[in-house]
Amino acid sequence: MNPVALITGGSRGIGAGIARELAVLGWDLVLNYARNETAVRATAADCAAAARRTGSNLRVAICQADISLAADRQRLVDFARGQFGRLDLLVNNAGVAPEVRSDLLDAGEASFDRLMAINAKGPFFLTQLVARWMIEQVKQNASSSPASPADERADRQHYRPKIVTISSISADTASVNRGDYCVSKAALAMLTPLFAARLAGHGINVYEIRPGIVATDMTAAVAEKYDALIAGGLTPLRRWGVPADVGKAVAAIAQGWLPFSTGEVIHVDGGFHLRTL
Repeated sequence: MNPVALITGGSRGIGAGIARELAVLGWDLVLNYARNETAVRATAADCAAAARRTGSNLRVAICQADISLAADRQRLVDFARGQFGRLDLLVNNAGVAPEVRSDLLDAGEASFDRLMAINAKGPFFLTQLVARWMIEQVKQNASSSPASPADERADRQHYRPKIVTISSISADTASVNRGDYCVSKAALAMLTPLFAARLAGHGINVYEIRPGIVATDMTAAVAEKYDALIAGGLTPLRRWGVPADVGKAVAAIAQGWLPFSTGEVIHVDGGFHLRTL
């Protein structure tokens, strides 16, 4: 039985990059999208092709849901349960940028409310739903009676659920022309230490991946600006990030390569977070 990952915002950009990396590892996938069905079906096809190239046999299920809405969050979790009966990894990736970049002194409440609902409230309450289900699965797994110590070790390793939230360098970097976005990402960053502390006793590890400047649809409109900043030394690694960079970090977590870590912020930003003299 393949492990199963649920990726919100899995249609394009970073979400699609994460999906492709997990597909190579042979993970079954639930790809969530809000609006662009064409894009998510293309990502699903890419994942199936990537799996075939590595000899993996996987299933990809697609579910439309707006994670800012309680009914949609519940429907998404119910869909994953109905399709696969288990969940090994939640990737909170869905997020939006401001529709219009406004100076901090001109920012409006409608944009603020939209960003907070999708970028912070949605992941918080989706994680709550998934965490309850994961605890249920942990208890079911522990209730089985292994025949030997070796079987017991295998049983403990069989189900080790994880939660990963994709945030942004904007969680702790001020951009005064999109302050509402920064506040939403700063709020999102608190999700990881909260759930890491609450779920550690159940064997559920929780992580934040904080990407830097990544080439996606969201950054396309400001590509010229970032080209110049990167060339000028904004990041020690002088290149744009790509979705696969984030996908590989998620893949490392998915494979259990950080077993003694939880609540960690993993920077995938080309060294942007470094302070140098």
